[in-house]
Amino acid sequence: MAAQMVSSLRALLKRLALVALVGVLTFGLSACSGSQAKPPSLSAEDIAVIERQAEGFLAARDRLPELATLVGDRDWTFTRNLLRGPMQEVGRQMSYINQRLLPADRPEAEKLAAQLKQSMAQLDEAARLQDGEQLRKSYIKVASGFGRYAQILPEQVQADLKQT
Repeated sequence: MAAQMVSSLRALLKRLALVALVGVLTFGLSACSGSQAKPPSLSAEDIAVIERQAEGFLAARDRLPELATLVGDRDWTFTRNLLRGPMQEVGRQMSYINQRLLPADRPEAEKLAAQLKQSMAQLDEAARLQDGEQLRKSYIKVASGFGRYAQILPEQVQADLKQT
């Protein structure tokens, strides 16, 4: 009698274990249903902050022809004045933009921002030393740095600010 009871209990436990296994597998498969996760995107607030900072960045970029003229004329004083005046906020603006970009885009943006800031510092130093050749080379780096950084702005920001 005891052997029969143990046998029936064992069969009942096997059935319960199978039911539990089926339940766990069903839950696991439904949790991993294969539906695609929504790709990360910027919030409206992030876009607004980026646009506000990008306006200043792009205004500085729009002064590159003026800077090119000063560099071409080897106007040391006004080259430094432009860098230290109207273009001074570029580093801060890029920093605020970088903070609001998607995490995957930040390392490249930070690298480009650092390169542009370094190029601007080299341009300022060349003007201070009145080194015409270094001034020309540094200007080329600054101009290309502005172009490369502008390309990392989110497409929506570029469209809203009519930049391509």
